[in-house]
Amino acid sequence: MSKRHQITLFSMIKDESERKFIPELERYCKKVQVFKRAKSPWTLRNILFAQLGPYPLVVIRNRSSVEKRAVEEELRKEKYDLIHAEAFYVMPHIPNTLVPTILVEQTIEYMVYKHYVDNEVSPLLKPFYMLDVLKCRFWEKYFWRKTDRLVAVSKEDRKVMQRLVSGIKVDIIPNGVDFDYFNAKSVSRFDPPRVLYGVTNFEWLQNREAVDVLVKNIWPGVIKKMKDVKLWIVGRKIPKELVALSKLRNDIEVTESIEDARDAYLASSVMVTPIRGSGGTRLKILEAMAAGLPVVSTTMGVAGLELTNGKEVIVSDNTQGLIAATIDLLQNKTKATRIGVNGQRFVKKYFDWQVIVGLHEPIYKEVMNG
Repeated sequence: MSKRHQITLFSMIKDESERKFIPELERYCKKVQVFKRAKSPWTLRNILFAQLGPYPLVVIRNRSSVEKRAVEEELRKEKYDLIHAEAFYVMPHIPNTLVPTILVEQTIEYMVYKHYVDNEVSPLLKPFYMLDVLKCRFWEKYFWRKTDRLVAVSKEDRKVMQRLVSGIKVDIIPNGVDFDYFNAKSVSRFDPPRVLYGVTNFEWLQNREAVDVLVKNIWPGVIKKMKDVKLWIVGRKIPKELVALSKLRNDIEVTESIEDARDAYLASSVMVTPIRGSGGTRLKILEAMAAGLPVVSTTMGVAGLELTNGKEVIVSDNTQGLIAATIDLLQNKTKATRIGVNGQRFVKKYFDWQVIVGLHEPIYKEVMNG
């Protein structure tokens, strides 16, 4: 996008070490400013403000008075044609302004949190969590109405938005991947083969739930039939219980914060993602497919990608089906290669960043021209 636009980026960071990425961003942005937020959402300050104030925890956790003042000052000093906001919870930083705003929602947050509360939270604590869910739902809808143009990343999310806010217009710009990047490296596959879950962030509730299902329900069925395979869990903030389990088991390995995600995708034989929660675009699935790695998932896991079961992906919504599909791809290399190649072609055609950028431009022009 920097080939056509001058970009100023304001973003949050959790740790000072993240500043090392600023020089890379400055290759594309005219100006980059970052602002601190708490490493964990569960600070006493955040919890008190979320319980006693109007905003939900996700807004409190990502709110910075320093960033808000910086945005106000930037808009006073410089002339901008457009404000592009990623996620509703950054909207409180934007003052009342004549500069048109686009809000892109990566997921519908209240649904993610409600899924977590319904399935993971004890009955005693549920009322406190549900209050936060209701706040989240209220403010999402509020900012959807307030923005000049609302964008979702999938048809499924658009349907939910339009059901919640009658008559609202929602465009779709899916997430994407750098296809050439994932095909610019050659890595030998492990032998014996590895089944991958990753490369992902395990702070995301859906990932923790999915990997728990994989380890407890699916993986035992796989190793019962195939003794020489390994489950490889790769990502950031891997749950401590999984790390501890990997030290006791020879068939499970974990890798925290892998330096190059391609090393995981290219060295594995199949990726299994039994995701149950709704919302957003599954970037790890697109990345795996871009690298030619065959994927086994649930209907919810590939929702919004419009993949064809049996062609670009294998889909099943029950434990035995996921076990059978995983074993089939491990044993049938011809089929695994075919699924992988079909997935690669699909991603290149519909989800490469070169394609995605072309979807932004018409919306930008419409909004800027009023």
